[in-house]
Amino acid sequence: MSLLSCPDQPTAHLTAAAPGEAFSEPAADGFTLGGFSWSHARPDPTRAVVIINAATSVRCRYYARFAEYLFANGFDVMTYDYRGIGESRPASLKGFKASWSDWGALDFEAMLQRAQREFPGQPVDVVGHSFGGCALGLGASAGVIRRAATMGAQFAYWRDYSREQRWRMLGKWHLAMPLLTRLYGYFPGKRLGWMEDTPAGVVNDWSLPHPRFEGRPSGRRLAANRQGQPFARVSAQILAISLSDDPFGTVPAIERLLGYFSHSTPTHLRISPQDIGETEVGHFAFFHSRFQSRLWPIILGWLQHGELDSRSPGRIIPLP
Repeated sequence: MSLLSCPDQPTAHLTAAAPGEAFSEPAADGFTLGGFSWSHARPDPTRAVVIINAATSVRCRYYARFAEYLFANGFDVMTYDYRGIGESRPASLKGFKASWSDWGALDFEAMLQRAQREFPGQPVDVVGHSFGGCALGLGASAGVIRRAATMGAQFAYWRDYSREQRWRMLGKWHLAMPLLTRLYGYFPGKRLGWMEDTPAGVVNDWSLPHPRFEGRPSGRRLAANRQGQPFARVSAQILAISLSDDPFGTVPAIERLLGYFSHSTPTHLRISPQDIGETEVGHFAFFHSRFQSRLWPIILGWLQHGELDSRSPGRIIPLP
């Protein structure tokens, strides 16, 4: 497999579903974020609003069908793009300042505040994909979150990658990506077919080979501001889903992130593709509509009831 190839990417599916109603929301620093919402006509204090946190440099439109599914099953839903991506992209990414911590502490926080303002009195739930599960713990208002479900959530420590693909992924994400970012002033992921174009600060956070989030560049800034352990604000019920063929979401990677949520008691559900009659699912395909009947009900049931259905595929991994 070529270093520049990446078969498990969402690019081809980004326009598969129509978005909900578009909205704009300013973050605390004034940067305007774009997103979409699916909301019922009448407010209901028993109906939760779900915020969907995307993976790194994946457009929120990718999750539109999943958002429609949650909406059809009784939730209000919000999707949004982090600054520098999709609906929240500026005219130029060269010199544009954005980091993983900005995506959590500013952008996700803006969505938490919007959810409480637009859906007053309703419970707030979160679905986080990949880095989106890390962003879950970075918002100052994260204490309001009732339930959360994550898929393949981790922050890209290379030693946690699957053994079979570790060296290829190290070369791709931790050598080629930062080198191209230095050359262009941002990462031109779209022209390579890897992912969306990405701000340099996010690439720096991703590519630095440090095993602790607070050891990444923007994580150090959080620590300097005495916010190095913001994850402790989260007391939500957390379901962490991982796929056995996901080279990012290995058991060590999932557990590394879950260890930060010191005030939650997470549940780690490990699923093999064979559990649902498939040969592969990987890091992205969970949110493809072909898995609506086999995988999506796992998250739906968790958000509805705060517990796993006994018929859910996979097995519970005991946490250390």
